Amino acid sequence: MTSTNDIRRSFLDFFAKADHAVVPSAPLVPYNDPTLMFVNAGMVPFKNAFTGLEIPPAPRATSSQKCVRAGGKHNDLDNVGYTARHHTFFEMLGNFSFGDYFKEQAIESAWTLLTREWGLDPARLTATVYHTDDEAFDLWRKISGLPEERIIRIATNDNFWSMGDTGPCGPCSEIFYDHGDHIPGGPPGSPDEDGDRFVEIWNLVFMQFEQQADGTRLDLPKPSIDTGMGIERIAAVMQGVHDNYDTDTFKALIAASEQLTGVAAEGDNTASHRVIADHLRSTSFLMADGVLPSNEGRGYVLRRIMRRAMRHAHLLGASEPLMHRLVPSLVSEMGQAYPELDRGQALIEEVLEREETQFRKTLEKGLKLLDEATGDMAEGGELDGETAFKLYDTYGFPYDLTEDALRARGIGVDREGFDAAMERQKAAARAAWKGSGEAASDEVWFDIADREGATEFTGYTSTDGEGVVVALISDGSEVSEAGEGSEVLILTNQTPFYGESGGQEGDTGRIWTPDGLEIDVSDTSTPLGRLHVHHSKVVSGSIKVGDTVHLTVDNARRDKVRANHSATHLVHAALRNQLGGHVTQKGSLVAEDRLRFDFSHPKGLTDEDIAAIEAEVNAEIRANEPVSTRLMSPDDAVEAGALALFGEKYGDEVRVLSMGRKGGEGRNYSVELCGGTHVKATGDIGLFRIVSESAVSSGVRRIEALTGEAAREWLVDREEALKSAASAIRATPEEVPARITALLEERKRLEKELAEAKKALALGGGNAGSGASASAEEDIGGVKFSGQVIEGLNPKELRPLLDEAKHRLGSGIATIIAVNDGKASIAAAVTDDLTDRFSAVDLVRAGVEALGGKGGGGRPDMAQGGGPDGSKAEDAIAAVKAVLAG
Repeated sequence: MTSTNDIRRSFLDFFAKADHAVVPSAPLVPYNDPTLMFVNAGMVPFKNAFTGLEIPPAPRATSSQKCVRAGGKHNDLDNVGYTARHHTFFEMLGNFSFGDYFKEQAIESAWTLLTREWGLDPARLTATVYHTDDEAFDLWRKISGLPEERIIRIATNDNFWSMGDTGPCGPCSEIFYDHGDHIPGGPPGSPDEDGDRFVEIWNLVFMQFEQQADGTRLDLPKPSIDTGMGIERIAAVMQGVHDNYDTDTFKALIAASEQLTGVAAEGDNTASHRVIADHLRSTSFLMADGVLPSNEGRGYVLRRIMRRAMRHAHLLGASEPLMHRLVPSLVSEMGQAYPELDRGQALIEEVLEREETQFRKTLEKGLKLLDEATGDMAEGGELDGETAFKLYDTYGFPYDLTEDALRARGIGVDREGFDAAMERQKAAARAAWKGSGEAASDEVWFDIADREGATEFTGYTSTDGEGVVVALISDGSEVSEAGEGSEVLILTNQTPFYGESGGQEGDTGRIWTPDGLEIDVSDTSTPLGRLHVHHSKVVSGSIKVGDTVHLTVDNARRDKVRANHSATHLVHAALRNQLGGHVTQKGSLVAEDRLRFDFSHPKGLTDEDIAAIEAEVNAEIRANEPVSTRLMSPDDAVEAGALALFGEKYGDEVRVLSMGRKGGEGRNYSVELCGGTHVKATGDIGLFRIVSESAVSSGVRRIEALTGEAAREWLVDREEALKSAASAIRATPEEVPARITALLEERKRLEKELAEAKKALALGGGNAGSGASASAEEDIGGVKFSGQVIEGLNPKELRPLLDEAKHRLGSGIATIIAVNDGKASIAAAVTDDLTDRFSAVDLVRAGVEALGGKGGGGRPDMAQGGGPDGSKAEDAIAAVKAVLAG
């Protein structure tokens, strides 16, 4: 028997020998077509090469491309398990020519591979061509020798392919295999063509025209080839079976399911085993390519597929989670061809087990409600929409899961009633929002979110992508177009731009198209918590609703932001380790150039605390441990040791971020709930440095810190400052502390000596050239007076000096003014025998006024004040004399 792996290898080798570049499968999330939820055909990764937007990998290429059809326009989910050839996941073998060969070589290669290399009986093969494609008809007759009645002209779009309303298009040629007259059905184009006897196994697309908006078609300068062969269908043919689920890969997966459940794939149980086998493939490959279950977008489709399979496991009587135990069988079958399965096996198993454990908790309740609602209902009945909506809203049953659960009993579901209940819930949510006090200007986002749904964020795995413009906002209102110079808010269906939340600033970057549109994105916000809005200015061109645009995040800035964000998690753990478990996060800012972290603690940190925290964080950075993310329920996450922020609102599912080395209990250094973007390994942070620690409010402290290059530059600046200081004091950097200590001691000694000298001068008088005016005694109105101005005298020395002056005078009045840095302090003293005639307060106030100030205070025998103009010191002495003179 030829295995599926042999068929894949043989196909690629055949075209490799014909000078085709073997191109690995692209991820299931399309990077070049935002209109698609998943890659659903082999040509999708080459779309831009066919339209001329990208250079093709080679003139000729071949691939085995992973595909999923389970959402949107291409949705095979409901049929899976009940037909022979419907799958959510399939592989598409293909060969491609980008303007190199055309129809003749494509047909010849197909015929040679099928009949000579693989040995299919030509008598069982039939070809179709588009009804006007005489060239393809003649080539088939010449190359294959098929009789004309087995080269069937088809007049419908089944045999004419187009990429869209405009763009590349062309006729097709499909190859069918006849499984034999024991199976009902007729050849293509016949009244019985929908039977299972004749099965299409290969489609050759001859891309030769370009469809214009006015309906005309122009010849392409370089006609191209795109082919697609479903490996599951050709495997059935080559393994001599009619049903895809009887091929080797599916038989192995179904056998594993039978063994684990103890239930044979017979009768009514057959469909359940098939659903499990098919959905195991799609869910595992989606998770291997970075999609994780959620309540929005691709993650929601993944969860729907998971839950459909898990319900069928329940139908088979599985008492414990089943899906994760089947992953090793899948890896054994397909891991060699797709190594991403092997790399992601641990994550896939963990997510499947968690999802099934969580779903089983509500499944029985939901099924009980379903049984109660339909217990007396006969075949042909219909479940009311309200009950179907309650199952969806309360128990997490997608609508299609309810349909699937009732299918075996022949009971339908009132879809219109379900949709009406959904609309009533949305209306109630809108009313609640309007009454919540939110700004009226935000209502436009509520309308858009209601219409378009949440933005799908693709930025955890990429900083570049494409999106379809779903809304433009200018001056608070929706517009259909924005031209050059416009400042506009842009919303796309998906984006790699992170919107500001959780302390992390929004991404910046550019939005552009190859035809000249250029838009600067200065910020990204998240109104309502589920839309990612680009704050933009149109630099050139114009943007319209419905446009497909490229979105490119400023990757260098993003790297700095995520390094700072990851560092906040490490510093949180270090603070708790160093200061105690009472430490909790009270706020944060994660910017491009710095991080700020607020935390609960009753007192300031010591230098020793800061040094220990820095050392601990940098040790984790140097360990360069990988950073991992898991999706969990909030309760499970906290039970597993994750830190949750008090007061934060969490949904049914949270991202749990683990980083750093594992401790004795097997727990990582830091485990927190966080939806932000982070480094791949702690070593990517580079370096961590605390630059300040301060109080925010009572019991709340703040650390500001730098990472990576910013931290290095900060240290370099400090080193340069140290070198400059060392040079100034004629010392080496190592000698600076001791040298500064010595200089400070020397300065202290000199200041003391200077103060003593000034004091002696003030007491002794006489030498104006030494920074003081003479203090000669005068007789003013029969009262002895001593007035003196001293430069550089500490104002604290004024009162002791005046006490000495009073003692020297015996009976009299003394005034001293100290001048420092252009300002002046004045003090006056009156001996006790004169206080009934003169008040020191009055004398000081007169002097202060002369110095340009106001006030002054003290006692009748001693008072002090000050003024801003030290140059008027002598005038102040004169003012005091004038008061004495009367």
